[in-house]
Amino acid sequence: MEKGERQKEKTVSLQSGDTEVKDLSFVDGELLEIPIEEKLTAKKHTEISSKIETPKTKNENQRQKSCLQYIFLPLIFLTVALLGGLRISQTDGAFVFLKPPLVCLIFATILLVLFFRSNLIKLDGWFSENFSILKNVANATILVSLFAASTQVFNALLPERGLPFWTFAFCFFWTLWNNLFAEFDTKRLLQSLGGLFGLAFVVKYLFLAGLTAPANNNWIQGIFENPAQEAFTWLLDLPKFAPATGYIQFFTLVFYLIGLFLLKPEASE
Repeated sequence: MEKGERQKEKTVSLQSGDTEVKDLSFVDGELLEIPIEEKLTAKKHTEISSKIETPKTKNENQRQKSCLQYIFLPLIFLTVALLGGLRISQTDGAFVFLKPPLVCLIFATILLVLFFRSNLIKLDGWFSENFSILKNVANATILVSLFAASTQVFNALLPERGLPFWTFAFCFFWTLWNNLFAEFDTKRLLQSLGGLFGLAFVVKYLFLAGLTAPANNNWIQGIFENPAQEAFTWLLDLPKFAPATGYIQFFTLVFYLIGLFLLKPEASE
């Protein structure tokens, strides 16, 4: 009886038409005990889920992009500009640095125009009055290093003299001139340059180098031992360089293509 009276006291009935509202301030329930093992497991899950790696901030990502663009990229192009004119003498193994002919400067100029036409480089994304003077100067330095590297790449791929030089020069000029009036995107331009440079490298450092007579033989001895090589060397006026020259120019060409791949249409903010 007492228990029933207590429950009636806890319930407050408000008569408002047919609606009866109960006071919910009193809640009946039971306390459940959680085993110790379940508590430890829950704690362990909480600790693991709380250890979340924080993502890199925007400033850190921007700093990495700036280092790649303003430090690493110019170093690649300057390395190409240094190695593009390097030859190894076949007689004594000395380093020989050859200056680029005038036609290489013309080819590099046309190539930069192609970069702008294909949107590989956007002029308004590299130079703007909204940029600081230091940023514009830094961007100009990158493009100057790109021009120097392009010049030396043609210097590395063109034969040094003779009929092969003018044959290669005509093929380069014809291809670049036709590309000036063709419609293509960045991907097609890079594929075209890769195929053009690769073919020129194979012809110069594999085919023509195989026709060159060794430099350690005299002319009479070379006629009896390698008459064909002596004839091609004399007719084509092929220079005699060590095989190491081909390896150096191979990596020079690879570095140049990597630099073009890392080049962005717009400079980082």
